[in-house]
Amino acid sequence: MKKLVSLLVLLLPLMASAQTPEEKGMEIAVEGDKRDAGFGDMTSDMVMTLKNANGDVSIRKMRSKNLEVEGDGDKGLTIFDEPADIKGTAFLSFTHILEADDQWLYLPALKRVKRISSKNKSGPFMGSEFAFEDLSSREVAKFSYLYLRDEVINGEEVFVVESKPNYKYSGYTRLIAWISKEKYQPLKIEYYDRKNTLLKTTTATGYQQYMGKYWRPDSLNTVNHQTKKETRLDFSNYEFQKGLSDRDFIKSSLKRAR
Repeated sequence: MKKLVSLLVLLLPLMASAQTPEEKGMEIAVEGDKRDAGFGDMTSDMVMTLKNANGDVSIRKMRSKNLEVEGDGDKGLTIFDEPADIKGTAFLSFTHILEADDQWLYLPALKRVKRISSKNKSGPFMGSEFAFEDLSSREVAKFSYLYLRDEVINGEEVFVVESKPNYKYSGYTRLIAWISKEKYQPLKIEYYDRKNTLLKTTTATGYQQYMGKYWRPDSLNTVNHQTKKETRLDFSNYEFQKGLSDRDFIKSSLKRAR
């Protein structure tokens, strides 16, 4: 009897600490969010390279601004500088945790601000392989999570985690992410469409650490497996804590975005 009691005493901590795949998936998501919190605001320059199924390439240059929001999703502003026919196009996004995100697109040719419907977030952003919903900040509560397994990608240990959108009108049934155990940032994400068929894969490379804490990629490359189109985003000139505020993210100022 004493041996049995002793065995139970040893096993109880292990039993108590056992996690379900759902709990472990959520734990990974929460840890990633915690590690990336506190950056305040951020700016960067971007080059977007679009490649169609025939291999034809077009290039766009833009800038982005991001503001961390306490108790809600982040705010983002993207301004296009080149080519000339889309110069001045500006995209503003207010991410929310469970409510529908607020997004607006200013089109200089029409001289008007267009609100992006919550039912149309799965549509392509400026002809790229990124959907409007991909441009929202990844708030933990917007998804449910399931830890699948551990793997190694290019010598780096990762968690493989499935997430399913909790919000309405997503273009995805699920996403599978390969998350670095060191950085708690995704190295690869697979997106599955509403028919649960693999739609596209995004690969993040060239991660660098800023301010001794925040990891950001040099490049995101998205391949659409159904259309054979490809979009690459190359980032440069990351800067943090520039003193941005809500005043830099006002819908009425989109027409004057510089």
